[in-house]
Amino acid sequence: MNLKKIILLVLAAGAIALFFYYDLGRFLSLTALKANHQALVEYHAAHKVTMVAGFMLLYIVQTALSLPGAAILSLAAGAIFGAIMGTVYANIAATIGATLAFLVTRYLLRDVIQGKFGGKLEGINRELETGGFNYLLFLRLVPVFPFFLINLAAGLTRLPLRTFFLATMLGIIPGGFVYVNAGASLATIDSLAGIASPRVLGSFALLGLFALVPVLYTKYKTRS
Repeated sequence: MNLKKIILLVLAAGAIALFFYYDLGRFLSLTALKANHQALVEYHAAHKVTMVAGFMLLYIVQTALSLPGAAILSLAAGAIFGAIMGTVYANIAATIGATLAFLVTRYLLRDVIQGKFGGKLEGINRELETGGFNYLLFLRLVPVFPFFLINLAAGLTRLPLRTFFLATMLGIIPGGFVYVNAGASLATIDSLAGIASPRVLGSFALLGLFALVPVLYTKYKTRS
């Protein structure tokens, strides 16, 4: 690993360590969001561009470093910007952040992990090369799989960057809208657990299965 990669890894690790050392996660809680909601709305009214840029930068950094707080940031997007524009801002920021996490894993960690687990990754690589977009879309739509783990795992494969970006951008729209739309009615939310109902989760799972249909059909035709 060359010096440039080592420096980037140290900087990323340092930023993550500072986040937990200073307990910055306390600002990314439902209680903190409710307490500061009015102030954030007023600041947005007076400084629209600054607020949008600051929010998106915060979301990008949080996602790129795989830090906790994505759900709260999505709620904040709805509470500050409204359901529609909040979804747009959150989607763009989350997609950019996920792509950065993907690139960090691919170009800083992939060689090390590939050397140790290359054989085990070959099967995944083959699947992603033949139906990568649909597989990743399935993973994004079905909320069983942690968002940050998908970013890191995909970076270890040969999945093209463009495919990762597009599948992520499209796949996170339904789940993101649920949280952003809930944030638009922030006063009615008592906990994060009640936002995504079993019915909503079931709908996401069904969408995910539809995303896999082309892949399953191709496999069936190949074996016939």
